[in-house]
Amino acid sequence: MSPMEPFGARLRHAMDERGPLCVGIDPHASLLAEWGLNDDVTGLERFSRTVVEAVADRVAVLKPQSAFFERFGSRGVAVLEKTVQEARAAGALVVMDAKRGDIGSTMAAYAESFLHKDAPLFSDALTVSPYLGYGSLGPAVELARESGAGLFVLALTSNPEGGEVQHAVRPDGRNVGATMLAHLARENAGESPMGSFGAVVGATLGDLSSYDLDINGPLLAPGIGAQGATPADLPAVFGPAVRTVVPNVSRGVLRHGPDVVALRDAAERFADEIRVAVAAG
Repeated sequence: MSPMEPFGARLRHAMDERGPLCVGIDPHASLLAEWGLNDDVTGLERFSRTVVEAVADRVAVLKPQSAFFERFGSRGVAVLEKTVQEARAAGALVVMDAKRGDIGSTMAAYAESFLHKDAPLFSDALTVSPYLGYGSLGPAVELARESGAGLFVLALTSNPEGGEVQHAVRPDGRNVGATMLAHLARENAGESPMGSFGAVVGATLGDLSSYDLDINGPLLAPGIGAQGATPADLPAVFGPAVRTVVPNVSRGVLRHGPDVVALRDAAERFADEIRVAVAAG
């Protein structure tokens, strides 16, 4: 399996060229209804194809949420395969939001599902959960390196429940979230222009200056739009690391569908606002 250019380098180039915006593809039932679509595979396919048509040729990253496809069984997964392939063909990088996490051969199988270049669901990067221990992610880290893909590891998430795990303090005095960031900094050491192993860090968390966010890798930042954060908040939240932030916007863009032009315009507005905020930071 010959490797492609590492994900971190490809992502840095896409962010510089297209702006640092990630648009989620989250076809949940209420959003399908807002678009006038049925909550079935036909509606799912129409929704996903429309989002790809509208923005895949102009945003840096698209992030399909696997669960919203999986709920339709094998036919939904077939739609996901097509969505990933068409998005990548249009030039967007695809981050599969599946949050996989397990140990040993099971983790290896999850990695092969999304990170092996011959897999039908091969994506540029995969979200993973490290809460069976960071070392449990080893098979995914290894395969990502071999294939030129990346990972986004849950570190400091925006959901309120996450704090009971991520803010728990270890015997060495460092909390769990900070420990995950330190692991990722080691994975990315020496990589240029940016490492391929990123963290998920919520844009709604406020001042994060007590954390070392300089992991030489990307920070996927959910929370912009419907969850309350704005592009203007990014410099205050992420400080000097703001240039490595990939803000994720889902409903803020998707609510403008099914009109392709309206979706495109919404994505471009967010991208412009993020560019301005990053430059100001």
